Amino acid sequence: MRSVTRPMLIVLLMVFSFSVTVPAQSNTTSQLPPMPSNAVPSFDVAVIKPSDTSAPHGTGIRNNGRHIVAFNFPIGELIAFSYGLHQKQIVSGTSSILDMPFDLDGVPDIIGRPNLAQSRLMFQKLLVSRFKFAFHYESRELSAYAIQIAKGGPKLTRSTRKAGDSTGFSYNCQIVLTVRNASLADVAKGMQEAFLDKPVVDQTGLQDRYDFDLKWLPDESQSYCPVDVTHSHSESDSPPGLYTAMQEQIGLKLVPTKTSVQVMVIDHIETPSEN
Repeated sequence: MRSVTRPMLIVLLMVFSFSVTVPAQSNTTSQLPPMPSNAVPSFDVAVIKPSDTSAPHGTGIRNNGRHIVAFNFPIGELIAFSYGLHQKQIVSGTSSILDMPFDLDGVPDIIGRPNLAQSRLMFQKLLVSRFKFAFHYESRELSAYAIQIAKGGPKLTRSTRKAGDSTGFSYNCQIVLTVRNASLADVAKGMQEAFLDKPVVDQTGLQDRYDFDLKWLPDESQSYCPVDVTHSHSESDSPPGLYTAMQEQIGLKLVPTKTSVQVMVIDHIETPSEN
């Protein structure tokens, strides 16, 4: 069995509500109203083709008017995005299709700008219908990070928002992680998708939802931002690394461990049907 391990630059994906801060979208996209929150969209039309790997271009998903476009996107990374997984939670056989990059251009069957959950649902349906994707879940012991309560206890502010209100998880190149109305399970999920190299599990036992800002200085593996070649932060004013920042600012710690993690085992996948 083989695990999909190619690093996933989630910043290229997060053009939806649960998001990393990225440059503003086009005027056409920003003027598109949100889909109703109870909408269950599918792709009405979707064009899928292998990417031209000879042409230099990035990888990502973006909104372009009513179109949702994924470009140069390996199927393994698309599965991770669609199901909210770290790539090390995806286990396959020997199929090389997971490493194959594709371009996708689809139009939802409901007018409006989808949120993250709706966008993931559309890609889940597309994977099943066009790639004949089938899988099951298992629990396996994996190397992971555990969020635990640090010595001295948590330093967290309970959110005043309602449980059903939107959850915010965003960060910018300063670098400040902004969390709003999120459980620590939400935070673990956001961290593993956005900037950590292993799955993350919440072992705090805390059940509330919280608001906090975390200022930290990432290493190159934890950020989509350009390297600070100008050294704008002096040693005296430079924020701490992630591990220290979590303990000092929010009273939590990130501990490397081996623990039981839910994994997706792929039973079947094939090259997509013709457009």
